[in-house]
Amino acid sequence: MDFALSEEQKIFRDQIRNFAESEITPLIDAAEENETTPLELFPKMGELGYLGITYPEKYGGAEADKVTECILIEELNKVCAGIAGAVSTTHSGLGTRALNEYGTEELKQKFLVPAIKGTKIAAFGLTEADAGSDAIAMKTRAVKNGSDYVINGSKMFISNGTFCDFLPVACYTTDPKEVKKRGEGISLIIMEKGSPGYSASKLKKSGNLSHETAQLFFEDVRVPQENLIGKEGEGLSQVLATLKAGRISYGARSTGLAQAAYDIIFRYAHERVQFGKPIAKFQVNTFKLVNMAINVDIMRTMTYRAAWLYDQGLDCMKEACMVKVWATETLQQLMLDAVALHGGYGYMKEYPIERIWRDAKMLNITEGTSEMNYLAVARALGI
Repeated sequence: MDFALSEEQKIFRDQIRNFAESEITPLIDAAEENETTPLELFPKMGELGYLGITYPEKYGGAEADKVTECILIEELNKVCAGIAGAVSTTHSGLGTRALNEYGTEELKQKFLVPAIKGTKIAAFGLTEADAGSDAIAMKTRAVKNGSDYVINGSKMFISNGTFCDFLPVACYTTDPKEVKKRGEGISLIIMEKGSPGYSASKLKKSGNLSHETAQLFFEDVRVPQENLIGKEGEGLSQVLATLKAGRISYGARSTGLAQAAYDIIFRYAHERVQFGKPIAKFQVNTFKLVNMAINVDIMRTMTYRAAWLYDQGLDCMKEACMVKVWATETLQQLMLDAVALHGGYGYMKEYPIERIWRDAKMLNITEGTSEMNYLAVARALGI
């Protein structure tokens, strides 16, 4: 494993960094104030090749490796975690990964190609009000009727759910009472915007305000059987594969937020003068800054190592869960220190550190809570 980025990766990092600073930064205040996702970014990023960069070139992707994708995710999250979550984590990750891996050619042409162009926006329908960490307990059902599936149920905390054009919906295509093994009978079926009986209700959150989230409702929604991803009943394995890649991405998200917070507090601690000297010169604060720098470096190293393992095609579920736990939990303490070093200003909305603090909290809840990832690592270790 080479710990140095290639020249191509360095150039790409600089390009996406410049794009994020010039194109996303001016949109943040309005997006946060209105609690809306700036949809104009999707076609703009698609035109530049920043959506679905790991997907095949024949569908519009760049066939980039996971390390390169982590570079993109880190740089976007340094600027705004909410907007980054909408365009990269949800749209280019959760919403399209199973489609790319298991979908038919017809589905890829209909949904994946426009998603990579940014002309169609994706979401991912997994979580339910009573089926979060225990996703297998989902109640959403899809029953065959003629040439369609008829879907009934609901989904909760669905990112991009208010405006998506399509989303894979996890549902039981077999009666849960009839399956022999828990989790069997789950399938992923693509639902399209505007389908009769499908509706979305926007949710209010504490953080990630520029990443819209919704509760979805399905009442006798008819979906063509050809919208099934892969084979019927194989949805659980598709979901797990999607989450493995996503948990590595959460390491990159955490690293981006942590780096942004460190850069801000480093400048502030050298500009803020108390008792005749910059607060960075007080030993207690010096140690906090050093500890932040160490943790950012560890976050990035752990994330890129897991991404490298993923690129080698090796089993890295354990490492992905380790990254998700360690990076997101470490980020929480790092943000508490960053806010504290800002004093009263750290609690004011006009200071970006307050937004980053709120945004950071979501990362150790979504895509597998810390507790669930600890259990996954324990199983992998044979504990």
